[in-house]
Amino acid sequence: MKNNIKYLAILALGLFACEPEFDNPIDESGAYTSGSADFSTFVAVGNSLTAGYMDGTVFRSGQQNSFPNIMAEKFALVGGGTFTQPSFEDDVNDAGGFLLQGSPLPGFGTRLVIDASEGGPENLNVTSTVEVSNLQQTAYNNMGVPGAKSFHLGAPGYGNIENLAFGAANPYFVRHATSPNITVIEDATSLNPTFFTLWIGNNDILSYATSGGVGVDRTGDPNVLGYGGNDITDPGVFAFTYQGLVDALTANGAKGVVATLPDVTSIPYFTTVPYNPVPMDAGTAAFVNNAYATYNGGLQFAAGNGLITAAEAAQRTITFAAGQNPVVIVDEDLTNLSGFGIPSYRMSTVNDLLILPSSGFIGTQADPNDPSSVNGVGIPLADNWVLTADEIQLVRNARTAYNNAIIAIATEKDLAIADMAATLEVLVSGLRTADGQIYTNNYFDGSSNAISTAVFSLDGVHPNSRGYAIVANEFIRVINEKYGSDVPGVTAGYYPGVTVVPTN
Repeated sequence: MKNNIKYLAILALGLFACEPEFDNPIDESGAYTSGSADFSTFVAVGNSLTAGYMDGTVFRSGQQNSFPNIMAEKFALVGGGTFTQPSFEDDVNDAGGFLLQGSPLPGFGTRLVIDASEGGPENLNVTSTVEVSNLQQTAYNNMGVPGAKSFHLGAPGYGNIENLAFGAANPYFVRHATSPNITVIEDATSLNPTFFTLWIGNNDILSYATSGGVGVDRTGDPNVLGYGGNDITDPGVFAFTYQGLVDALTANGAKGVVATLPDVTSIPYFTTVPYNPVPMDAGTAAFVNNAYATYNGGLQFAAGNGLITAAEAAQRTITFAAGQNPVVIVDEDLTNLSGFGIPSYRMSTVNDLLILPSSGFIGTQADPNDPSSVNGVGIPLADNWVLTADEIQLVRNARTAYNNAIIAIATEKDLAIADMAATLEVLVSGLRTADGQIYTNNYFDGSSNAISTAVFSLDGVHPNSRGYAIVANEFIRVINEKYGSDVPGVTAGYYPGVTVVPTN
C-alpha cells in the first residue's frame, strides 16, 4: 500500500493562535529599572529548552536565539552584565551535530531543514564540524544541557569524555565542563549568580513519552543508578533533586524565576500524526479483514471461555473499512493471551498518540517482496511507535507531581514562577502577541504566511527562534510582576522561523 503520510511531519509542526496577549512593552525609548532584582550576573540552568536547541540540535545561529540570550539582551538595559554561551564558533556549516574523534557521533546529526524540492523535513546534507573532544573547560552563563534530566545536573562525571562510551556522560556538557567530574550545578554556581532561571524536568518524562512508553515508570524507586534512559523519574527523587538545585542557586541570596513543566503530550511530536492515518478502499479493507479473521475468532474464543470480557474482545477486534482507518498496534497492557496463541493487538483510538517519526514508517512494507506486510496494517506497530492512553496517564501523573514540587519549593524560596504549563497550553490552541501577530498551529496550511507564523521547530518538540522569543517574553512578564522591574519584551516576528532550502 502506498505510504500517503510520508510528509505528515510538515503539516502541524507550528503551534499557536488564539486570544491571550503578552503585554510586554516594545518601545525602548524610556528608562527601565530592575526593581528589586539584580541582573548583573544572570545564569540560566536547564536542558535543551534553555540551551536554544531547535530543529533537532544546537547550531551556531540558532543558539543566539535561546530564550536566556534573548532575555540577557533586555537585562542589559537594566544593569545586566555579559551573558556567555557555550562556543559554537567551530560550527562553520551552521549545522550543529557532533563529531567525536573526527567521526559523526551517532544520535547527534545535523539540523533539520525543509527541502523545497522534496516537500519535507530532513537533516541538512553537510558534515558537522563540531568536535566534542575540543574541550572548552569553561563555565558559561547559559548552563542549559540538552538531554539532561533533573538528577543529571548534580551528577559527577556527566561531563567526562571518558564516560561517553558508557552512556554516563553528555557530549554537550563534555564540551564545556570545567573538569571531568564537576557537576552542571557546580559550574553554574561558580559564577556566583545574582539572578537565575531554572527550567528542568521535561526530560524526566519526555524521553519516556517520545520512546512510545518503552521505558519504565520508576515511581517509588529512588535508585537513579538503575534507571534506563527512557524511564520516568520517581517524583520523590525529582523533588529532592529540585530542592538541592534551588538551594544551590539561592545560597548567596540570588533571586530568580523557575518554570513549571508543560504537558509534553500536547506538542507537535505527538499531535501531528492522526490516530487514523490509513486510507483504504472497500476491496482492500475486505482483504485485510479476511487476513485478521483467525485473530478475531481467537478473541471470541477467549471471551467465550472467560479469559477476557466481551468488552475487551470488542476493543481488540481488528476491522478495516473504506475511508480513513486507525493502525493496528501492539498494546502490552492488554490481557496476556500469548499462551493461547493470541497476540496483544488492537486498533489505535483517538486516545492514543502516534509519535512523529511514525509518519515515515506507517504504510511502508516490512518485506519488500510481501505486499501484505504493510507496517501499521498487516504488521502491527510495536510499542515504540505509539503512546497509549495508559502510558499518557503515567506521564501526566508524574508531571503533576513534579509541578507540585516546583511550585512548593519556589514559593518557600519566594521566587517568581513562570507557568509554562499554562503558557504551552495556550500555545497549543494559539497565541496573539502584543504586536498583533497571530501564530497558528498549522505548519503548512496552504497559505502564504504559514511558515512565517509557525513557532515550533521541525523536530516537533522544541520551539524555533520565534517560539523562544515568546517564551522569553513570558519569563520577562513574571519577573516584572514579581520583582517590580520593567524589563521590556521582544517582538517575536523579528526572529527567524524554519529554514527552507531549494535542494538538499
